[in-house]
Amino acid sequence: MISQLGRYEVLGELGQGAMGVVYKAKDPLIDRVVAIKTINLALALDEKEEYEGRFYQEAKAAGRLSHPNIVTIHDLGKSGDVAYIAMEFLQGRELRDIMDDGELLPVDQALDIAIQVAQGLAYAHEHEIVHRDIKPSNIMVVRDGHVKIADFGIARMASSAVRTQTGMVLGSPKYMSPEQVMGKMLDQRSDIFSLGVMLYEMLTGQVPFNGDNVNAIMYQTVNAIPVPPSTLNSAVPKMINFIVAKALAKKLDERYQDAKDFAADLRACRDTLPRSGKQIDVSPSRSAVAAGLSQAFDSSAATLRLAALTATSEDVDELSKTLRLKP
Repeated sequence: MISQLGRYEVLGELGQGAMGVVYKAKDPLIDRVVAIKTINLALALDEKEEYEGRFYQEAKAAGRLSHPNIVTIHDLGKSGDVAYIAMEFLQGRELRDIMDDGELLPVDQALDIAIQVAQGLAYAHEHEIVHRDIKPSNIMVVRDGHVKIADFGIARMASSAVRTQTGMVLGSPKYMSPEQVMGKMLDQRSDIFSLGVMLYEMLTGQVPFNGDNVNAIMYQTVNAIPVPPSTLNSAVPKMINFIVAKALAKKLDERYQDAKDFAADLRACRDTLPRSGKQIDVSPSRSAVAAGLSQAFDSSAATLRLAALTATSEDVDELSKTLRLKP
């Protein structure tokens, strides 16, 4: 394990992903513990300059975001062939890990999490940044139920870099918007759809669009209308059915246009519900990684499965090399 990244003293490894390693480190200048996400720039020479440029462009954009519901980026730099982002170190659990405990969250808590994510998204969208990969493993829950969105801009950087080489769509298929599935231009409404999918899963224990393979999931996303959440969980009030349906509208002009409006409707509904009083267990577990970064960047794995179904073997090999994964 490396011991130094720029001025940062590496204290330990938090996890490994497709693009690099995530470390716990210390900034000796201000005696602050940070999480450092590294990106391996050891690509082919003709790709490296563009890839590095995208990395810095997106990291700087994400670094301009200062909001209580977004993981704060402190610094970025480069050490040899490794570029890195230093961000706030959080002690808590990924929402994915919490949902995998096997019990549905109380409805008021599910709504509260969605409200906080929507607030963070609204702020980012005001600054013309679209996340593009909203999913439970990119949401961190810390003390007192406070929520942080991770990987702002980073997922966008990765998808842009790979798309220029293969023309394929990146993302986590179960949480992708219809326009994302079809490879169209994305705006803030794509993030709203992905949050709608995540909220549906929190309320019901299952995603609204599913299938035996990636193609089936993509077909469902574009064509299927999921059953209302209240039919799967009787504790869900009927008003939530309408809110979720609007977030998951196939047509862009029928969907929420602004995450603020989505948050406002969710808040109005939550405030009519009795508070459960149950506390979410956010003590770190083996699968929780600081700063909300998954140990196995599942977007990359999902992309390879998608590539295997929709691309040539040469494209799959090339994508595998880029993501440093086995097909």
